[in-house]
Amino acid sequence: MQVDEYVAVLREDGERLADAALIAGLDADVPTCPGWRIRELLHHTGGVHRWAAAQVGTGRSEPHTKEEEAGFFPDVADDSLVAWFREGHRALVGTLAAADETTSCWTFLPAPSPLAFWARRQAHETAIHRADAESAVAAAPRWDPRFAADGVDELLNGFFGHRGRRITADPAVAIAVSAVDVEAAWTIRLEPGGHRVVPGVHPADLTLTGPARDLYLLVWNRGGPERLAARGDLRALDAWRAGATVRWS
Repeated sequence: MQVDEYVAVLREDGERLADAALIAGLDADVPTCPGWRIRELLHHTGGVHRWAAAQVGTGRSEPHTKEEEAGFFPDVADDSLVAWFREGHRALVGTLAAADETTSCWTFLPAPSPLAFWARRQAHETAIHRADAESAVAAAPRWDPRFAADGVDELLNGFFGHRGRRITADPAVAIAVSAVDVEAAWTIRLEPGGHRVVPGVHPADLTLTGPARDLYLLVWNRGGPERLAARGDLRALDAWRAGATVRWS
C-alpha cells in the first residue's frame, strides 16, 4: 500500500472512532480492552496521534524522552475530550499528508521510508482502536481486504517482530491463517524460545481461513474464530491469546 492510501484509512477510521465514542459515552466499557472505558481509549489514541505527528513534523532523529512524551497526554476535561481527540487526529492526518516522501525522522521498525513507516503504523494503530470504540456500541468495522491483510503482516512481522517481544509456547504449537478475499497467508510457530512467522500455509496444529478483516481482528485479539473456517485444535489459540498482548500505558 502507498502512503496516501494509509492516510485515507487513518482519516476515516479516526472519524469513525470519534463518532462511536460519542454514541457510547465516555463511561462506556470497551469490551475489547478489559479495564478501559471510552475515556481512556480517546486519551490514549489522541496522545499517540500527537506524539507521532510531532515526530514526523519536527523531523527529529531521536525518540522523545519520557518527560516529553508525557506532554502529549495531558489531563483533558470530559467535556473537551472528543474535540481534543479530533484535533489531534486532524493534525496527524495533515502532517502525514503534507510531508515530503524524503522526510527523515526517527522510527522504531524497518520500513521503505520514515514517512511510510509512520503512515502505516498510525493507520493500523487507529484502525484497531476504531474497532475498540465500535465494540462499545456493538458494531464492527469493515476494511478493504488489502488493508486488513497488511495489518496482519504489520503485526506479525513488524510490531511483534522487532519490538523485543517473544511469544512463547511449551509445548510448541503452530497456527496457520489464510485470507479468502486477498492472496495472503502466514504460519505462526510458537516455541519455548520464541515465535517465528513464515509466509504461506504450512502444517499446523490449527488452520484458520476466512476474510482478511476477521484474521486482522483475530491476531490483534479483538475477535475470535467464530467467523473463520477452522481445521485442527482451537486450543492452539490459547497460547497466542496469552502471549500476543499489547500493554498500553
